[in-house]
Amino acid sequence: MGLLVFSACRRAQTQEQTHQKWSTGHSVDFNQELSVRENLKINTYLAHYTHLKMQQTPSGLRYMIYEKGNTAQALAHDGQEALVRLKVGLLDGTVCYQTKADQIERITIAHSEKESGIHEALQFMRKGDKAKLILPSYLGHGLLGDRSKIPPQSILYIDIQLIELQ
Repeated sequence: MGLLVFSACRRAQTQEQTHQKWSTGHSVDFNQELSVRENLKINTYLAHYTHLKMQQTPSGLRYMIYEKGNTAQALAHDGQEALVRLKVGLLDGTVCYQTKADQIERITIAHSEKESGIHEALQFMRKGDKAKLILPSYLGHGLLGDRSKIPPQSILYIDIQLIELQ
């Protein structure tokens, strides 16, 4: 009695992967697409919250001074030290960071590691002003977030009070 065994080997199909090198052009395209998506989100948010009458700067910062301080004071400028209170959150209402009531943060305008959108906004403010800001991710913590409380590619909603300029 004979045993006949048939065996067939099937070659695993391999998918040919085409690896494209990432180029500056890809980065530009990605950032432009991200900017368009974030701008759409911000515009939708502002259309829903019509009481926020925000101005937009060429950089994409949105700001609204909702309480005026001393209008006789000069606007803050590059190099000044600003003493501020901040509440930093996301558009969904999540609060990420907040200055404690008995504390003040020091920011050297255009020379410290705070979000670049905050530096820009401070230059539209005077001592005593309170403002609401919306920062696209590229004016905040960018593609990576802060690796703690602010997720990657987050649009930030900030309430800021300029207490003093030095």
